[in-house]
Amino acid sequence: MKKKENIELDFLIDKLTNSIENVVTGDSFHSVVSLVSTTDLKAVTKKNKWLFNWKFEH
Repeated sequence: MKKKENIELDFLIDKLTNSIENVVTGDSFHSVVSLVSTTDLKAVTKKNKWLFNWKFEH
């Protein structure tokens, strides 16, 4: 079994909402939660400026 590594992200979650919300403007953005496919994982890389390790979480 792989050992999980600590992930340090550069943002804080200040409250839970049903969508993404801009705390400065109050704007709310429609959000969808869906399953990720192997094809999707090829696009979400550090090279494409993703800070989250989606492959590790998959």
